[in-house]
Amino acid sequence: MAGGPILTGDIGGTKTALAYYADGELVHARRYASTGWADLTDIVRDFLARHDERPRRACFGVAGPVVDNAAKTTNLPWTVEAGELADVLDGAPVMLINDLEAVAHGLAVAGDEAFVTLNAGTGHDEGNRAVIAAGTGLGQAGLFWDGRRHHPFASEGGHASFAPRNDREVALLRFLAAEYGHVSAERVLSGPGLYNVYRFVRTEGRFEEPAWLSERLAAEDPSAVVSECALDGRSPLCRESLRFFASLYGAEAGNLALKTLATGGVFVAGGIAPKVLPALTDGVFLEGFVSKGRMRPLLEAMPVRVVAHPHLALLGAAHAAVADHG
Repeated sequence: MAGGPILTGDIGGTKTALAYYADGELVHARRYASTGWADLTDIVRDFLARHDERPRRACFGVAGPVVDNAAKTTNLPWTVEAGELADVLDGAPVMLINDLEAVAHGLAVAGDEAFVTLNAGTGHDEGNRAVIAAGTGLGQAGLFWDGRRHHPFASEGGHASFAPRNDREVALLRFLAAEYGHVSAERVLSGPGLYNVYRFVRTEGRFEEPAWLSERLAAEDPSAVVSECALDGRSPLCRESLRFFASLYGAEAGNLALKTLATGGVFVAGGIAPKVLPALTDGVFLEGFVSKGRMRPLLEAMPVRVVAHPHLALLGAAHAAVADHG
């Protein structure tokens, strides 16, 4: 570990994960509840206090736009600045990138076991790639293919406007617009978004919400309750909500694939996908992905994979730090 490890971070609205990497291997990792801390520098100080090593450089993937090596997190009241973090790290170089950009970097160094295939496509990985990730928010990123290798780039596409495809989705848009005004894709495709979809499906009146479900929704994380009760079959209302969510997720992934011409593959990351994998593998997601009229054959040829690697953003941040500093 000559020269010290690389400190990496995955900074999200719900959780913050920090890790030390040395020679490409994870050495130490720790998760923090983001809302329990005033800012990222306090979390970094806590992590450093638990380990004797000091990093030679650091890279943090932040959920929010990064401009001039600083970021205001989208779903947290934090401002993250590389200079402040460098002071905490005794002057070690600090790099800030978007969290989905970090995931995109991780694709270059993760093995095949890190992914679950939804669509094999043509089976080749050349061409642009895209990453989409529903979690606390909706992240999106791309990877430009220059003919030899991929170059990750950040995006805030999750905040672009939700695009309904039919009368039902127009009704969903109106339902959410009455509450939020502007309806972004993130309002539908995220943890809170799943509950928004559930609330809309409930208003359609086709399924009843039993008292036990109402009590759980009021007492627990409602999105987690919806996904759990959908997957175990206890609630037809939850099952239909998750099925609708999966179709919407596939459609937005298809939109991103077209905008980036992701012939090299689309990767579905984030905290939600691994937890609801059965809902993504039953065909509804993929049908939403490919149903783009004349572009259907193009999308059917694109590989689509779910990211199952638990630390891909951290691994990607380490890879980005090495690539940036040599």
